[in-house]
Amino acid sequence: MPAVEVRPGIHWAGVNDRTSDLFEGFWPVAREGVSHNSYLVNDEKKALIDITSESLLESLLSQIATVTDPAGLDYIVINHMEPDHTGALRALRRLAPHATLLGSKKAVEMMESYYGVTEGVRAVEDGETLSLGRNTLQFFSTPFVHWPETIMTYAQEQKVLFSCDGFGGYGALQGSIFADECADLRFYEEEALRYYTNIVALFGKQVLKAIDRLKDLPVEVVAPSHGLVWRRDPGRIVELYRTWAGYATGPVEPGVTVIFGTMYGNTRAMAEAVAAGVAGAGLPVTLFDAARVHPSYILPAIYSRQGVLVGSATYEGGLFPPVRNLLSLVESKRIVGRTAAFFGSRGWGGGARREFARQAETLQWKVVDAWEVQGGPTAGVLQEGEELGRRFAASLRG
Repeated sequence: MPAVEVRPGIHWAGVNDRTSDLFEGFWPVAREGVSHNSYLVNDEKKALIDITSESLLESLLSQIATVTDPAGLDYIVINHMEPDHTGALRALRRLAPHATLLGSKKAVEMMESYYGVTEGVRAVEDGETLSLGRNTLQFFSTPFVHWPETIMTYAQEQKVLFSCDGFGGYGALQGSIFADECADLRFYEEEALRYYTNIVALFGKQVLKAIDRLKDLPVEVVAPSHGLVWRRDPGRIVELYRTWAGYATGPVEPGVTVIFGTMYGNTRAMAEAVAAGVAGAGLPVTLFDAARVHPSYILPAIYSRQGVLVGSATYEGGLFPPVRNLLSLVESKRIVGRTAAFFGSRGWGGGARREFARQAETLQWKVVDAWEVQGGPTAGVLQEGEELGRRFAASLRG
């Protein structure tokens, strides 16, 4: 796939990664893939905005070469120092030794600590501009979206915002880089939410600050480092991010997420009954087996919905390990303020219910119900489960 013109003289020069199993070494992308987007401003002075990982450099260079000689780059803008954007820095520096590396003051420090690069490096200030000829780049400090050194770069004349990880998403690009040419936009928006909850959600306040910082810019194209380029309706992805950032402290969507962990199927049967009760009460509900579904796919549902029903067998006097691990990750993402209930099964002494109560207190979750049975669920027990689901749905409606 050759470089794609985004605006006159501005090209997407990206790489679709369809072979990596994990993003950041943890989040699964084997099925969905992920794009690594760089952008070339081909002017009197030539600037490459963001790079890629070392393993993808050859693909990036072949893209750039369809527009200009990579060795002739004048500037390399480092919006973000994470190695999926800078792993190829030393190799590209050898290829384009005269290029000046631009980044925030913190990024300059990190270039030295990560790669030992100190020559030909310059820190840019918040709001600083750089003329390339017909195009002027302006740099905006957007710290902790999602690392401390992060900036975003704005092409003033062309009204393009190069937002790096901000406004990004999972999903390799299918034939076109543009959201307005995408036949399955829902897939990419769902993958953007998964990306947000996996990567950015902890920094919701900083996301809102960045959006506010940039609100007066006349942006006509949002060009992130992962996912689709938004040109027909650039405000769409910005408003989605604003909404998702608001979930950290404000109202979320109605609906219920049911998470369960089971050894021999008893708690699974209870989960099905509880979910039937919620659905029968008219609320959307989704079930996840914590042992078989990666947290990457569960977190968006917990993050975006008010109700969380947690089911767990007792295991060694506490929560079933996959449920415990998931809730630990929920805590690290600071998904607080949800309405919750517990259900589960035990063989003799129990303990999962007590551990959940402690975890829910840490998460500031309002626990409105708890239900635990000993042994296998009978028909009567499953009926109780449906009643629990109906009660829980009613509690969400107030």
